[in-house]
Amino acid sequence: MTGSNDARAGESGLADAVGGADTRAFAPFEWMLALRYLRARRREGFISVIAGFSFLGIMLGVATLIIVMAVMNGFRSELFAKILGVNGHMVVQKVGGPFTDYEEIAKRVMAVPGVRKAMPLIEGQVMVSTPRRASGALVRGMREADIKSLPLVAGNVRQGSFDGFDGKAAVAIGTRMADVLGVTVGDRITLVNPRGKKTVFGTTPSIKRYPVTAIFELGMSEYDRTIIFMPLAEAQRYFAKKGSVTVLEVIVDDPEAVGALHGALRRAVGPTIYVTDWRQRNESFFTVLEVERNVMFLILSLIVLVAALNIISGLMMLVKDKGRDIAILRTMGASKGAIMRVFLITGASIGVVGTLAGLVLGIIVCINIDSIRQFIARLTGTNLFDASIYYLQTLPADMDVRETTSVVLMALALSVLATLYPSWRASTLDPVEALRYE
Repeated sequence: MTGSNDARAGESGLADAVGGADTRAFAPFEWMLALRYLRARRREGFISVIAGFSFLGIMLGVATLIIVMAVMNGFRSELFAKILGVNGHMVVQKVGGPFTDYEEIAKRVMAVPGVRKAMPLIEGQVMVSTPRRASGALVRGMREADIKSLPLVAGNVRQGSFDGFDGKAAVAIGTRMADVLGVTVGDRITLVNPRGKKTVFGTTPSIKRYPVTAIFELGMSEYDRTIIFMPLAEAQRYFAKKGSVTVLEVIVDDPEAVGALHGALRRAVGPTIYVTDWRQRNESFFTVLEVERNVMFLILSLIVLVAALNIISGLMMLVKDKGRDIAILRTMGASKGAIMRVFLITGASIGVVGTLAGLVLGIIVCINIDSIRQFIARLTGTNLFDASIYYLQTLPADMDVRETTSVVLMALALSVLATLYPSWRASTLDPVEALRYE
């Protein structure tokens, strides 16, 4: 008896609200009806299943979109940091002759506002070998002070040291190269330069053995496998570049603003000097990353769109099932707008809650993404993120607040838009037709 009395009391309160006691937009009775329609009943189980799948679709779609975009951003940021951590932001090189006046050019470059450092560099391709194995490598001849000014290099020395590097005929190699060649600090490796000394019999390769004085780990497999650091003076002797260098690498205060420094640098160094920056040297690489990022966003947005379409189908079935209820509410005085808002709240609630759940899930996964990767790798016995393919040793995730906000707003907008047509159809239902055969 108590349950039936409570039910009658609820219906009485609803009748009072509908009848005019509380008919403002989004009145309490509209929220009450919307929440009742969200609760599953036995004969409405199929509709509730559709609503549940819509919720899961939106949650997983939003979470997937946030996670993938964060990984793409993290991948770009990590590669950006690794590339600029080893290479200069801008490169100055001589055109039409050996770069012998690099000291004077470096002083002019340093006088340009926004420039932090100018480092002379000799680069050359060599073959490095040991009795165990041989492979290709890139020698970077630099001064000890310049190497130590690069935090990515100086802060990631795993064995040995760069102390006294300038006074030695030695080299520093990456951990992956050390593993491939089977060497450690103190061992010797042989460098072969096919473009060696010119003699009357032609060009003879330069072959010389060097002890390994340091082993570093930059965290980018390509660099750890191919780069060899050599003292600048020794590189000049080895590559037969006495008194000259290959390029000047310039470090600036803001790597993103290198375009604004081109004109000032060209005026400072003169017409015989060619200036490029990191964006031009890596243009194709970062363009590919940007295209992949945009395409992934478009593809994954379709998941959210499909989930929003599920809201439409679920609401249309709910409207058809609740035709008698809608007719009774209309005869009790509920306006078309009130009926429309009831179903708008019902559908939008699925989208809003699903979007917020997806946001929380996405943030949790992004924070723990590398731990999740390692767990899945151990569970399946597979390498999910091969450093030799993806360059990086850890799976990065960098959530951008603006980008994440745009994903959430897009999901909310699609969820609300998906409810408009079913809600409008509910509001236009004719009470007479709905009650005719009841």
